[in-house]
Amino acid sequence: MEIKFKKLTECKIEDIIRAWNRGFEGYYINIEMTPDTFFHRMVNEGLSMNHSLLAFHGENPVAILVNGIRTLNGKKTAWNGGTGIAPEYRGKGVSRLLMEEAMKIYEKEGIEVATLEAIKENERAIRLYKRFGYEIVDSLVLLNGTREFGTKLDTSIQVVAFRPEQLSQKSFYKENVPWQCQWQSVKAGEAQIYYDSENNILGYCLYRRIWSKDGKLEKVIIYQLELFSKIHNDIMDKILFSISGEVGNQVEFITINSSLSNPAIQYLLANGFQKTTEQVQMVKRLN
Repeated sequence: MEIKFKKLTECKIEDIIRAWNRGFEGYYINIEMTPDTFFHRMVNEGLSMNHSLLAFHGENPVAILVNGIRTLNGKKTAWNGGTGIAPEYRGKGVSRLLMEEAMKIYEKEGIEVATLEAIKENERAIRLYKRFGYEIVDSLVLLNGTREFGTKLDTSIQVVAFRPEQLSQKSFYKENVPWQCQWQSVKAGEAQIYYDSENNILGYCLYRRIWSKDGKLEKVIIYQLELFSKIHNDIMDKILFSISGEVGNQVEFITINSSLSNPAIQYLLANGFQKTTEQVQMVKRLN
């Protein structure tokens, strides 16, 4: 079976969307795309059409791999933001060929660190990535929980609002987090830094609020929540209230690809939030 590869810049959008939707058909979570949602994701998350691949069997688009490239901690870093194979081509070596082609791109671009995430239950994919030199470095979770604040909370913490891009200038900002949680992927979001009454830093949050058409807050997506002091119910409620700004309405909070070892995430799990998805973060060091 002869498989040929093209960059996404060389492909018709109909072929790209077909390859994506067929590639993730029957996947663990529904990530079906339209042309609009696909391009929205590529732009928002800093993914590269020129470094992403479509695999063809004849004229039929049968697989896709999307890549992003950034410099993080002084190292040129690539992220595999999704590898999908059409159901009838799975188990036939197409994923291996696709990964080999991606490695050629990484070598050409001088990539020093390659990263990706995989659903914990997707053992076949994890085995494939391990064969290409990736190692599991962390367990990541997506959490879901709701809060309703009956009255405005009196706060003993100081809240300072920042733009996401300003966080990168702060010494305490964690740059080495999953790609979608980095400030570069959340430019449309918001950020807050928290201080106590003596101006000691308590932590920070990078998040995005989603509004309905009628102007009601639907959900708050938390990309980073880092707290540097002892976590208790009082401070967590004040932070959740601060990032939602809602009184009298039930608000849904979602955390994205947070490290399971993060004390703030452990606290949310112990206080009513539910784990919806667990992934492994994998890293490959290149010469």
